[in-house]
Parts: sequence; structure tokens; C-alpha cells
Amino acid sequence: MEKTLDALDWSLVQAFLAVAETGSLSGAARQLSTSQPTLGRQIKAMEAQLGAELFRRQPRGFALTQTGAELVTPAKAMQNAVRQIALTAAGQQARLDGTVRITASVATSAMHLPPIIAKIRRLEPQIAIELVPSDDSRNLLFREADIAVRMYRPTQLDLVTQHIGDIALGVFAAKTYLAERGTPLSLASIADHDVVGYDTHTHIIDGMALAGIHVDRNRFKVRCDDHISYWELVRAGCGIGFAQTNIGRRDPLVDELMKDIHIPPLPIWLTAHEAMRQTPRVRRVWDLLAEGLKPLVS
Repeated sequence: MEKTLDALDWSLVQAFLAVAETGSLSGAARQLSTSQPTLGRQIKAMEAQLGAELFRRQPRGFALTQTGAELVTPAKAMQNAVRQIALTAAGQQARLDGTVRITASVATSAMHLPPIIAKIRRLEPQIAIELVPSDDSRNLLFREADIAVRMYRPTQLDLVTQHIGDIALGVFAAKTYLAERGTPLSLASIADHDVVGYDTHTHIIDGMALAGIHVDRNRFKVRCDDHISYWELVRAGCGIGFAQTNIGRRDPLVDELMKDIHIPPLPIWLTAHEAMRQTPRVRRVWDLLAEGLKPLVS
């Protein structure tokens, strides 16, 4: 078996893992951007080479056999090794030109990064930038992104991080809302006002609890987890809301409330895989991102 596994083509193992993870040829085809017939042939080729059945064909997909299930762990180890080889090789590239892929939250991507990326393009026109707005944590180890802008400190091994600083948060409401409902002067008086809350996230509930105000999500009659839409709801007068002060204080449609209230700030970190961080173009974009983000922090 060891000799046979040593001779396995990586594409066969990749096909095996994709089908194992998705449970179907169609799902695996979408994941690998290939065709179902190709994947079917690859699975048959791997089974023939190993002399073992890896999947049981079912009406609604593929289920792993015992042998197939036992091969998942070593196959994932092989996958990680291939990705590490790619990372190490990419990290040795000495040329400045090329592509750098940046991921950040949807709000950060829309509200902060465009002018920074525009400056990067002016200064380094040979570097192409791919921006991936996502509120999911993209895995830098698997090259889903070269640099991540995070609002928390990543703890994965093999990652390089830099704390840019902390972004101040404040309480805001639309001028139209305040004209109709009055201006609250303390957190306690918020009880008489509408508050725009999050749908599933508990950040606002947790923050209010720290201030001695205990509520649940039903307290918020308007709820939204998307930060861009959330801010638009506040601007439209749906209620009092929370936002970065660098955004709220620039907006002529809203007023900042209770400026003396302390709200824990939002940390901002740059993160990259240590192998990619040494690539000249990634290092250059990293430095320019750090420079561009610093005006946002207190």
C-alpha cells in the first residue's frame, strides 16, 4: 500500500478529498472548477490504483466506505504539504510585480480600503490588487488571501501580525430621528429610544450589559448584521446606533451622542503567512496598507 500511495497523482487525491467533503460529484466539480465526468474518472482511477472501493454510490450522492474514511486524514496531510510547498515557493519570488490578494470585512473593504488601494496602484502600478470582501475568516495558510485586515488578533501558527492600532467607536443617530424623538443624554435614557441592533451578533447586547443595561435581541425592533446596511439604517432614522467615529463624525446626516461614554475600541491587525510576508510585493503592499490604515486609529 505504501508504494502505491507514493505513486498517487496529486490530482487524484484532490478529487477524492473534494468528493469526500461535498458528498457529490456536482459539489466537488464546483469546488475544483472541473467537470463531473473528469472527477468520476479520477475517482475510478484512484480506486483502481489502490485496489479498494472508496465510495458507495447512493441515489443522492457518494458516501465514504471504511477504507475511504481511513484515507481522509493522510489525504488531508498530503493536501497541506502541497499547499505548504506552494507557499514556500511563492515566498521566494524576488520580483515586485505580480498580484497581492487582500481580504477584509465587507465594511472595511467598502469604507476604508478603496482610497488606500488607489494609492498603492499609483505608487506601484506593477502590482495588481485583488480585494476579497468577506466577514468570514479567510485561511491565509491555504492562500485564499495574501494579507488579511482583521478586527482581532489571529492566533494561528506561522502567521505574522502587526497591530495597527485601535479604532474608536461612538453612539450616533440621524438628525431627523433626534428632531422627532429628542436627544438622549445618557445610556440609561436610551431605554426610551429605538436602537438599531444586530440580528445574530451579540456585540451590542454584550456591550450594554457591561454598562448595566440588560436586554435581548427583541429589544431592537430593527436588526441587521451587515455593517454597511446597519449604518444606512441609522442614517435613515431607524434609531440610535453604534459606529466607528471616523465614519460617523464625517457624516452630515447624523450627530454623535454621549461623547463621554467609553466604548471598548475595535483593534485592527494586519496578518499574513510568514512565508508570503517575505515576498517583495506582499511586503510592499503590507507597508502601504499599514500606512493607509493608521489615520483611522486613535
